[in-house]
Order: sequence, then structure tokens, then C-alpha cells
Amino acid sequence: MSAAAAVTSWTNGCWSPAATRVNDGGKDDVWVAVDEADVSGARGSDGVRPPLFQTYKVKGSILHPYRFLILARLIAIVAFFAWRVRHKNRDGAWLWTMSMAGDVWFGFSWVLNQLPKLNPIKRVADLAALADRQQHGTSSGELPGVDVFVTTVDPVDEPILYTVNSILSILAADYPVDRYACYLSDDGGTLVHYEAMVEVAKFAELWVPFCRKHCVEPRAPESYFAMKTQAYRGGVAGELMSDRRRVRREYEEFKVRIDSLFSTIRKRSDAYNRAKNGKDDGENATWMADGTHWPGTWFEPAENHRKGQHAGIVQVMLSHPGEEPQLGMPASSGHPLDFSAVDVRLPMLVYIAREKRPGYDHQKKAGAMNVMLRVSALLSNAPFVINFDGDHYINNSQAFRAALCFMLDRRHGDDTAFVQFPQRFDDVDPTDRYCNHNRVFFDATLLGLNGVQGPSYVGTGCMFRRVALYGADPPRWRPEDDDAKALGCPGRYGNSMPFINTIPAAASQERSIASLDETAAMAELEEVMACAYEDGTEWGDGVGWVYDIATEDVVTGFRLHRKGWRSMYCDMEPDAFRGTAPINLTERLYQILRWSGGSLEMFFSRNCPLLAGRRLRPMQRVAYTNMTAYPVSALFMVVYDLLPVIWLSHHHGEFHIQKPFPMYVAYLVAVIAMIEVIGLVEIRWAGLTLLDWWRNEQFYMIGATGVYPAAVLHIVLKRVLGLKGVRFKLTAKQLAGGARERFAELYDVHWSPLLAPTVVVMAVNVAAIGAAAGKAVVGGWTAAQLAGASAGLVFNVWVLVLLYPFALGIMGRWGKRPCALFALLVAACAAVAAGFVAVHAVLAAGSAAPSWLGWSRGATAILPSSWRLKRGF
Repeated sequence: MSAAAAVTSWTNGCWSPAATRVNDGGKDDVWVAVDEADVSGARGSDGVRPPLFQTYKVKGSILHPYRFLILARLIAIVAFFAWRVRHKNRDGAWLWTMSMAGDVWFGFSWVLNQLPKLNPIKRVADLAALADRQQHGTSSGELPGVDVFVTTVDPVDEPILYTVNSILSILAADYPVDRYACYLSDDGGTLVHYEAMVEVAKFAELWVPFCRKHCVEPRAPESYFAMKTQAYRGGVAGELMSDRRRVRREYEEFKVRIDSLFSTIRKRSDAYNRAKNGKDDGENATWMADGTHWPGTWFEPAENHRKGQHAGIVQVMLSHPGEEPQLGMPASSGHPLDFSAVDVRLPMLVYIAREKRPGYDHQKKAGAMNVMLRVSALLSNAPFVINFDGDHYINNSQAFRAALCFMLDRRHGDDTAFVQFPQRFDDVDPTDRYCNHNRVFFDATLLGLNGVQGPSYVGTGCMFRRVALYGADPPRWRPEDDDAKALGCPGRYGNSMPFINTIPAAASQERSIASLDETAAMAELEEVMACAYEDGTEWGDGVGWVYDIATEDVVTGFRLHRKGWRSMYCDMEPDAFRGTAPINLTERLYQILRWSGGSLEMFFSRNCPLLAGRRLRPMQRVAYTNMTAYPVSALFMVVYDLLPVIWLSHHHGEFHIQKPFPMYVAYLVAVIAMIEVIGLVEIRWAGLTLLDWWRNEQFYMIGATGVYPAAVLHIVLKRVLGLKGVRFKLTAKQLAGGARERFAELYDVHWSPLLAPTVVVMAVNVAAIGAAAGKAVVGGWTAAQLAGASAGLVFNVWVLVLLYPFALGIMGRWGKRPCALFALLVAACAAVAAGFVAVHAVLAAGSAAPSWLGWSRGATAILPSSWRLKRGF
């Protein structure tokens, strides 16, 4: 990309280059600007400010062949089905019928996947234009308020070091410090998280001014200090090394205090309990540093202090700063860093642990997000909110500004409900064995949706318009004089009038900071955090994040799109946010199970895309149908993968899915070749690599053989039989580093029933290869029979190639040596072949060998017509 103009802006005492208007038409051979007049940056004669983002489309030289190939393959599939119907297999009607049903579904799902990607659009935030608007100093140019939500549950499964780095990166973001606030929801109610925030508030007094002074990126200390080199963008390069050494030393001490919190709190509580039990036996509480009981969960569970049963807690760790900059102290013996030219104010930081009581369904993450939505409305009421998982941090300090470029743009901003950033991850193995990066989805599917009504919400790294979450209609569907009436119904939002009174202010993008000294304000906060507050309201349905489903993110985004809102996709360099992915096979499969099970549950619920109203655009409806129904493919995929069982046991040694077989193979080659070419063009315009595409193919097969069947079982148990369904567990994230080698978790084997179906599929296909070799030895095949058997073996080998990452995963430490896997597979095939030959020899010595041991009439292939489909989700 080449910049048409470049500007710099003074932000938080730091000169930082702003992203500028981009014109890729001259050098980029993939993307071209949609509106060249906008790209020029010139204002119109009417004085209207230039747009805040630029739109690019794929060049016609790539897009038109891409669309033609999709059309051509669609025609080929229709012709293929018509040919198959005219040539039914009378000898194996049941096999032909099953194959046709599977192929029709695969063809249909391919169409669902491809149609929304016919018009991919890329939008690039213009931070220079936003800075220009801000520098005018008018009320319209002032940046709006932003409330940042961070959710966490367990300080063990979600290591607390990740959470504190996330909070520190947020506090140091390049955004007006008095215009945003950070809220941490601790859904476990643990004192460990609370005292970690106390430590964060102290360390932030050093870390945040250091980031502003030297313009460091990223602003999560763990990631920053792990970098070996970095381009310096600050204004005092001579002081960087000494300041960096001092801050790093303080950070190492900070980490020691964080790591010791578990033992510190335990020792303190034991000491208090021993002293108190001398007078009043029976108490075994968890104590805070000031000598009072912790109102949340205790180490030793007790009444009102156990998991799922504790009082609500809200504590302002850092108060809202004033509007005037506050410069720090010059260097001295007691303060070695010179912050005399740096604004040392810190954003508001609030700790929240919502109330939990037995008998209530607390709705996991969605419930925690809705509580934060109400609490933040009473404390800061920013018109925009952005949410993070506890293991995600801000990698690009201007990410908030980038999202607001879409929200505040004069063209589509008012109708934009949310801006979704792609998920990027650290500490993924270099080959991305389990497709953690999921590039095909984020860089192809979401870009395609960007050209329709917008990308789906994927759970983290997403900025929302607050009133959209409150259930308001977008301006184009809402009467102008009905705003207050539509947003002010107490029965809809609960009985807290102070909360309801904040809604009109949020709708007009006003921000009000509450006074926290009043007892009434704290009482109101406790009320909106109470379990019973949502009874009889629309929270979790028409208001806030949606309840009663594992994929609350997708359903919440769908609800907003269904009401007519649109969304935007924002990808920037460097990456806006980065997180941690599960690199253990079992944890990754459980993550996919939660997504696929929740998606299928959405399809069979009242949130089914097929039931949405006219405000949901047709192609957006197609995309949501694809995103929710895709696990159904497992019903056919597993059958295809297990077809070698028939091959091994068929009495005549021959069976045909379709006759005449040569024409069938010719059609297969044609449709498969076309989808491969389409995939290569997709790689081109999406900026993917062959490895990204290949990993997506492999993990789709892994999911289809083991995870998607479990998702289908979940929907059968829950929707058909009325049972609880499959239990979706929290994805555990392990802390990297320490005494263990890097990527050590990649080689840990955590056995689970979820692994069994894929192991069976592998065993069947290995046995088929071995049996074919044995039959070749004893069968005396003709050339035609050998050709048929070879075609079948190609299918078996292809299945094993796609399951290769899974095989490495279940080998554990041996997975470091792929040659050991190949040797094991060869040995297994040889053993099956030798066993087949031995059994044949023994039986032949006494009597004629059974027909299932040899192919009396020939050998033919097992090739379903769509056994290798490219999936985008």
C-alpha cells in the first residue's frame, strides 16, 4: 500500500504516525478503491468533511473470473446430479440413494458458503481524517466515550497474568484518557482477581506514562518485553534504554507479586482464621488485606461464599480522571523516570463480580456482559462499548480510533451496530497444526460478509453502539420522534429508573460520569447486579447479549442484523488485538464443539436465519444459514469415511456407487478440480497462504469426523428428547514459558471420548489399505481390477492425509517426529495385509476361501462425489 498523505497527531504526549488515506490502485494488483474522489481526500464544495474510511473492492481481473468459476461449478454440479439421476445404480440402490442425499447436501452447503463471498469488500480506517476532525476542537470533533469490558472466570484455566496484561494494555491505549473506562467482570468472584487489580492500579502509574513517553507498541508488558527489536517512535530515544531497564525490573517484581497472590491470600486468611477461631470456632473465611471478609467466593466454600452463591461486588479501583492534563514528576532519586512532559492520568478502572444465588441460571458470559452493560451505564455511560476476553490484549494502541472511524462516518456510521476485528493469536506453533489462526474464516468469509450487511460477531475484539445493544432500531427503521418512547419502557429494562434515565443520553452519544460518593449510587449499582433484576424483563432476549445458547456472540450479532443494523470489518496493521489460542488438541476440539453445537442449536431455535424478517438481507440470511447448519455435514461425512467397511466385507468384492464408473470418475475430477481453482483464487484476493488454506481443509475433516457428530447428538438430546444435551466446557488456556519447553502443550495428550470417532475413521481407512494390499497378493488381479482398486485407495489415503494433524496430536511426544507416524502407518498396513494373506492361506488349505477375502468379480473404488469440499467456516 502507498500513502496518499501522511500526518502525525499529538496524542497523550506522544507523536505517533496515523494511518492515512490509502490508494492501492497504483501498486496493489488485487484491491482497487471504490471511490477515487474520496481517496483523494479533497473536501467537497459544500464543506462536508471527508469520509473516515476508504472502501476497496477486488479488481475485475480477479473478481470476474472468480464469479465465473463459481457459476461454472454450479452448472457442473447440476449437470452431475442430472446425470446421476438418469443413471441410477439398480444393483446398489440403497448405496446410491445415500450417496445422492449426501452429495445434494454437500452441493447445497457449498452454494451457501460461496454466495456471500461474491462481492468481497475491504474497508480501511482513515485515522488521519479522524485526527483532522479532532483537531478542529468543535463538539462534533471531540472523540466519544468508550467503555471497555473484559471478562474472566477462573484464574487457573485463564491464567491471571493474561488478564493483568490485558488490563494494562487497555489503560495505556492511545485514546483521550478522560473519554474511556475499563471494567473487569470476575465471574468467579475471587479475591485473587481483585487483589491483582489492586496491583495493576499501582503498576499502571509507572507503565502507562512509560508507554506514552516512548510510544511503545504493543502496550501489554509481557508482549512488549518479549520483543527483540522495535522501531522507536518516541521523542526521547536517549532515555529509552535506561527507562526500559527500570520498568522491566519493576514488571518482574510485579509478576512475582501476581504469582504469589494465591499463597499470600491463603496465608493471610489462615492467620486471621486461627486468631478468630480462638474466640469463635467454626469460621474459615477468606480475608482481605484490610482485615475484612471478602464478600465473594472463599477458598473453603461456605454459605453465601461459594461458587454460584455470593454477593455482588463493584469497586472503583481507579477513579475517573479530570479533563485537564496532569504532568508527572521530573527525575529524582526517589523517582528515576522523568515524566515531567507526560500526562500521567489513568483511565477509570472498575472491578465487578455480579451477585450469584442458587436457583438462578446466571447465563455465563452473556449474563456477565449484561451486568457490565448496566453497571457501566450508571458509572460512565459511554455511547460505545468494546469487549475482550481475559486473554486478549491491545496490540495496536490506536485500535479504538480505528473502530470509531466506522461508527462516526457520515455515510453508514449511524446504521452501524458493531465493528468486528479479526482474532489474531500469539504462541501458536509455526505450522498452525490445529488451524488456530482460522484465516479462511477471518480473511475470506468475513471480507465477503463485509460486502453484504456486515461480518458476524465472534465474541471478542468487537466495538458496539450501546443503544443497539439496548434493542433500539437503526435510524433508517426508527421514526425520529419515537426515540425516547422506544428506549424508555421500564418493563423492558427493569425497575432501575437511574439506569433507564441513562438510555437517552447514550442514544445521543452523551457521556455522564456518576458521583460515587453517594450511598444511593452504590445501592443502585447493587440493584442492577442482583440476580432477580432481570426477572420479567427483556434482558437476554431483545436487550443485551442473548441467553440460553452456547454461541451467544453469533446470536447477538444475528439479532442486531435482523433488526436492520449493519456491521463493519476492521483489519489493521499491526494487528489491533492479539490473544491466546488452545494449542492442545483436546482443548481445541472442545472449543470447536462449543461453537458447532451452539451454531446448530441456533438453527433449530426461534433465532433460525430462515425465520428472520425482511430487514435481514438475502445474502446475509444465506451466510447465517451456512454458519448455523454446517455441522449437519457430519452425518454424511462419517458415512463416507466408513465406506471402506463395505469394501472389506462385500461378498462379491465389488460395489458401485454409480455406473458407468469411468464417467462417474470423470465428473468427480471435473468438479473437484474446479473447486481447487476457486480456492486458489480465494487465496489470492484474501491474502492467504497455501498453508492457511490447507490447514482449514484438514481441520474441517477432523471436525466433521469427531466434533460435528457430537454437535448433532447435542441437538438431538436437547431439542428432540428434551434432555440437557452435551456439556460445553470452558476452553482452558495454559501459560506459556516457565520450566516447560515452548509449545510443550502441543504434545500433551488429554484423552477424551471426543477423540474416539476420528480414531475409528483412521483405523478403518488404514485397515482398508492393508486389506487391499493383501487382496492384491492373493487375488491375481487384472489391469482393470488394479485400476479400480487404486482409485479406492486414493480415497483412503486422502482421508488419512487430511487427518494427519489429528494423528500427530494423539501421538503426544512422538508427534515431534512425523517419520515415526509414517513408519507406524506403514507397519499397521503391512500387519493387516500379512494377517489377510495368512488367514487366506489357512482357509484355502482346508477349503475354498470365503468370497469376502478375495474379489471374485473385480475391484472398484469407493468415491463419493463430494468427499473433499472446501469450507469457509
